Amino acid sequence: MKLFLDTANVAAIKKWVDTGLIDGVTTNPTHLAKEGTDPKKRVLEICKLLPYGEISVEVTETDPNKVYEQAKEIAALSDNILVKIPCHRDYYPIIAQLVDEDVKLNITLVFSLVQSLFMCKLGVTYISPFIGRWDDIDVEGKDVLIELRDVIDDYTYETQVLAASIRGVRHLHEAILSGVDAATVPLDVLQKASQHILTDQGIGKFNADWAKLGVKNFP
Repeated sequence: MKLFLDTANVAAIKKWVDTGLIDGVTTNPTHLAKEGTDPKKRVLEICKLLPYGEISVEVTETDPNKVYEQAKEIAALSDNILVKIPCHRDYYPIIAQLVDEDVKLNITLVFSLVQSLFMCKLGVTYISPFIGRWDDIDVEGKDVLIELRDVIDDYTYETQVLAASIRGVRHLHEAILSGVDAATVPLDVLQKASQHILTDQGIGKFNADWAKLGVKNFP
């Protein structure tokens, strides 16, 4: 399973790249706007940090023809970019055309099994179902992920599932159990997931017991 970092913050990305755990980065207009710098320059910085990773960059145009043109321009920035396009009916023909032209797509804002099936039929690289927003309307996000995994496997589609809108460690846990191909995780959630109180307590006990020996050099 791949782990993506959901941010456009270069310092944070560098920190996590060094751990060897990160397979890519997902950005969106909100992330890029928050950084307060040239978005194109920031995207290229991120691509260089993870030259063999997958970097998702979202369109900002809304008219379908302009979405197509912008998607082509974004894809041309780097070989490891996937273009994010919302799963909206108006964009279906554009999505189909881009797939035919070998543009790697990550279809975002996916909220139903049927939407997911449509995107699989079009042959997109990733679909990004939003777990957190399902929970907002009292729908169990993990159940939809499991159903989606089953459908893709049953029909042998090649589209990969990228769990998004992960708002806590529980969501990440559920995404892992559901068998998705990837999950994109916010910085705070990844930090929490990398820590455990029992690990810290265990280290503290080992250190205290070892200190009782008074051994300065080992081995």
